Amino acid sequence: MVASKKIFTVENLREKIKGAAAFYLVNYQGLNVAQLTRLRQEVRETGGELEVVKNRLAKRALAETDTKNDQLEAFSGPTAILWANQDEVAPLKTLVSFASETGLPEIKIGFLGKELLDQAKTKELSQIPSGLELKARLVGSLAGPLYGLTNGLGYNLRKLIFILKNIAEKTDH
Repeated sequence: MVASKKIFTVENLREKIKGAAAFYLVNYQGLNVAQLTRLRQEVRETGGELEVVKNRLAKRALAETDTKNDQLEAFSGPTAILWANQDEVAPLKTLVSFASETGLPEIKIGFLGKELLDQAKTKELSQIPSGLELKARLVGSLAGPLYGLTNGLGYNLRKLIFILKNIAEKTDH
C-alpha cells in the first residue's frame, strides 16, 4: 500500500472510531465471499457497516484516539470491524444471528463508546432488546390501561344495547 493511502486509511479509521456509537472486532476467517457479502448486506440494513481492515493500520488508528486500547492483541489474524453507527445493538444482533446460523464469524472484542467489552459482555449486549423493541414495549404498556378503560366503558354500552334489543324482541312477539 502506498504510504499516502495508508495515512488516509488510518485517518479514516480514526474518524470512524470517534464517530461510532460502538464497534466490534470480528474474526471473519472461514467465511466465503458470498457469506461475507450477505453479512455485509444484513448489517447495512440495520444501520451498521462491516469493514475488513489491516491490523497494523487499525491498531495505529485506535492508538490515536482516547478509546481504551489495552487489548491490542485482539488485532491478530483476519480482522473486520463491525461499525454500529446509530443503534449500538442492532448490527451486533444481526452478526450474532448470522454467526448462530453459520458458526462464523467470531467476535473478538467490542468497544461501546470508549469502554472495552470482552466476548462475554458483547454476547450479553447482543441479548438486549433493540431500541425499536423497547419503544414498542413502552407503547404497549402505556396503551394497555387505556384499552382496558375503553373496553370497560364500552361493556356497559354493549350490555345496555343487548338488554334493549331483548326487550324489543319480546314486545314484537
